[in-house]
Amino acid sequence: MPWFFVLLWSTGFIVAKFGLPFAPPLTFLLLRFAGVLLVLIPLVLLFRAPWPVGRIRHVAVAGVLVQAGYLAGVWCAIKLGMPAGLSALIVGMQPILTAFAAPLIGESVRGKQWFGLALGLCGVGLVVANKISLIGLSTGSILLCLMALVSITIGTLYQKRYCAHFDLRTGTIIQFAASALVVMPFAIAFEDFSPALTTVQWTPSFIGALLWSVLALSIGAIFLLFALIRRSAATSVTSLLYLTPPTTALMAWIAFGEQFSWIGMAGMLLAVAGVFFVVKK
Repeated sequence: MPWFFVLLWSTGFIVAKFGLPFAPPLTFLLLRFAGVLLVLIPLVLLFRAPWPVGRIRHVAVAGVLVQAGYLAGVWCAIKLGMPAGLSALIVGMQPILTAFAAPLIGESVRGKQWFGLALGLCGVGLVVANKISLIGLSTGSILLCLMALVSITIGTLYQKRYCAHFDLRTGTIIQFAASALVVMPFAIAFEDFSPALTTVQWTPSFIGALLWSVLALSIGAIFLLFALIRRSAATSVTSLLYLTPPTTALMAWIAFGEQFSWIGMAGMLLAVAGVFFVVKK
């Protein structure tokens, strides 16, 4: 399950490459959130899935942090000119931040795990080193990427502490509905979002990216992430995100012919070794 999660999660940047040229980032996210609701609400009604009574507020808060805060931050930063490599490196700090905050949810980080976290971060740095460029970099894009980093870190810890266990179908509906309510005012204010969707170009690439975002990322990968949060320590779960930049770089090399050097390959091996030290009992 962890490796399948990494594969799915890593396609997020690939989807951005296909989808962002044809729709503003927040508008794309609103369509993505709406797609998740359209898929899951009939399933919940059909199978009478239980709602997390008494924890709905906690589930919603975690969802806004993990979905709205993280995705909106990264996608808007890339739209403003943040290079994908640099955004991956900034967001790649999440396992380190999670480890520092782990005592807040009653978890401890062993010395071997700290070594693995440092090793993994070095590996991510090597993978994205040749993709980092300061061209087009702005203060706004940096702040948005930092917001995404802090948001997903706090969201993961919050969910682990307050609502780790809930039905994935109803819980996901709550999280994406809450995220849509938070994102919509910003989309209206900054992207002229309207029900007519005049800012969207319905090309085959965009439709494919949207469908993949809904089914593979927002349902498949998120279900796996929630399952991992249930059964594993937060530090161990977030350490898997070290494998995202190397896997994404490999996918981009296969799909788009992007450069993947020997240094990147060495970084990928370092990242894998780092995760091994973190998750090994």
